[in-house]
Amino acid sequence: MPNTPGATPDVSVIVAVYNTMPYLTDCLTSLVSQTIGTDRIEVVAVDDGSTDGSEKELERFAGQHPGVLRVVHQENSGGPAVPSNRALDLARGRYVLFIGADDYLGVEALERMVSAADRLGSDIVLGRMVGVNGRWVSKAVFHESRDEVTLYDSALPWALSNTKLFRRELIEEHGLRFPEDLPVLSDQPFTLEACFRAGRITVLADYDYYFAVRRDDETNATVSFRALDRLRGTRQLFELTRRLSEPGRGREWIHQRHFTWEVARLISPDFLKLGPEQQRTVCGGVGALHAAYASEYALRKLSQEQRLLLRLAGRGELGALVGVLECAAAGGPPLVVEGGRAYAGYPCFRDPGLALPDAWFDLTKDTRKRFAEQEFGPARVRVRDGILLLEAHSSLPDLSAFGADAVRAETVLERAGERVVRSYDAAVAADGEGSVVRVELPLDDLFPVKETPWERWTVRLVAAALGTSPRIPLAPVAADAGLPRPRRHGLRPYGVEVAGADDADVLQVTVRPLPVRELLRARG
Repeated sequence: MPNTPGATPDVSVIVAVYNTMPYLTDCLTSLVSQTIGTDRIEVVAVDDGSTDGSEKELERFAGQHPGVLRVVHQENSGGPAVPSNRALDLARGRYVLFIGADDYLGVEALERMVSAADRLGSDIVLGRMVGVNGRWVSKAVFHESRDEVTLYDSALPWALSNTKLFRRELIEEHGLRFPEDLPVLSDQPFTLEACFRAGRITVLADYDYYFAVRRDDETNATVSFRALDRLRGTRQLFELTRRLSEPGRGREWIHQRHFTWEVARLISPDFLKLGPEQQRTVCGGVGALHAAYASEYALRKLSQEQRLLLRLAGRGELGALVGVLECAAAGGPPLVVEGGRAYAGYPCFRDPGLALPDAWFDLTKDTRKRFAEQEFGPARVRVRDGILLLEAHSSLPDLSAFGADAVRAETVLERAGERVVRSYDAAVAADGEGSVVRVELPLDDLFPVKETPWERWTVRLVAAALGTSPRIPLAPVAADAGLPRPRRHGLRPYGVEVAGADDADVLQVTVRPLPVRELLRARG
């Protein structure tokens, strides 16, 4: 049943609507079907100049649910801030929940959230969000239900959308509204300040409360880049954080979010789509943010490339910044390995006109990790034209960039107590999906002229670069590997056997004398 006239609803659900058919139907259906009952809610929907039939669908639902759904029509304002503020001015509920017009709620969502807020005295309640149709949502804050979280001790800074339950008294006490000068990101300053002002914030992870839908046409999957608007909104987030927080790790934790999500977006490949004047403005703005707010902790989640871009923006090196982005778009920079260090060979690396520090391009740590974690397929063994050929496949397509000693073969030859260690170079070639390592071991080393043949030959492929040495497994020789026919050394015939040894990355090659009958059988 609808609200009693004059009664205060428990929840005002605010929907800013602009051309969201047919998703709007599911959204409104989920609201009027809530188990909390329509007598405890009101829906305030502001149509921001829709032209796709959304305006008619709102009126149809209002006619079917009088006293529950209130509809306001207005000319298009260019963003969600104006209709959201107008709906806030009209809301009467003890709590306010914002929902995207293409999203929908779980049927028990409002009942559960209001109950938790009343029981715990919460000013804000976050209900677990679920992505629909491939829509990505941040799930970190919903790892578990928590009666109380803050911006400093949780992943809450990574969940600054306004799709939450807010105590309306909190909103009105602090005069919280959406900044109408921001066509994008307008919900984030609103939500961030509300989280700073709230006495208690609660997370509910026990139920699927909110379903965020990606439209089939993906028009809501990624908001238009609108670089200058994003820059202005990002600047507001930093300024708000500085104004409402104390210096220290807690503030830097929130800054980490701003750099990772908002600033990183400004220097993404979309930057290349901007005109020269916009590029200069964004480069200067990002550089100013870096100078004012960057710290090692705030930047720790950024990639080496993103840090480089920030530093270039801070120096005002627009041309170098564009060059890095273009190089990344073309497949990434070549790897430069020197003196036990690895560098990203972007066009501006060691450009004498720029004199940028090598440390800006140093990616030794990440490269060392990537090298150590490469996967090798089992090495295969073949014998051809007096050569024992070992081949192994590496998952690294640029393995050859790690230097001549990135992969080599080490062998140990043994006979009658004598032991000789030798090293052989490996050839590395990219094959589209990774790299192929080839090592040729001459069988003449087993059968030196006018000397007693070696009794055993142990082979190990070694990968070594930047202080790491991953193991390369060697497969036992296949039956059709083409082992050499018995051959004579002096007056005695010898053959070669290849098998896996006890160590997984060692191949054991054994020379053994052949009986005369086997020699005759081999000759056919």
